[in-house]
Amino acid sequence: MITVLPKTKKIFLPNIGTVRTRVVEERESVDGELVEVSRNFFAICKKTNDVFYFGEDVDNFNEDGTITHEGSWLAGVAGAEPGIIMPGTFLLGSRYFQEQATGIATDRAEHVEMGIEVTTEAGTFNDCVRVLETTPLEPGAESEKIYAPGVGLVVDDVVELVKFGFIKDDDDDD
Repeated sequence: MITVLPKTKKIFLPNIGTVRTRVVEERESVDGELVEVSRNFFAICKKTNDVFYFGEDVDNFNEDGTITHEGSWLAGVAGAEPGIIMPGTFLLGSRYFQEQATGIATDRAEHVEMGIEVTTEAGTFNDCVRVLETTPLEPGAESEKIYAPGVGLVVDDVVELVKFGFIKDDDDDD
């Protein structure tokens, strides 16, 4: 389940300053058991409309009851830099890094299709784009995502959007 939270997080980047990001929470379950909760940090560049990804805080719930944080990273820490989750201008065939945390998160994206129509439980969306994601950390693994204008992610591999709406910002930063 993906939820855009009414929360923000300020992230400091050397040579740039502080960036206010939106927190998006993802909860992943396997056979009804919660296995991961991640809080992802995004911001839109008002000049270009690029959506930047500033990292994620991950809680992994293991079968033995322990919690680990594998996969966590934050731009501005240990050499990690923000990636682009979605450029403001979609160019077919373009490629870019979504995550830039060496050895932790290095997802890459390629624009493979545009102008498509997608129907999910939440409705029918036009002018959608298809993005193929890969990572050198898992050679051969691929993930397909479909984004709709004005909505965002509507298909993530086999998971589809069931509901969406707008949130009021509570102006509370972490």
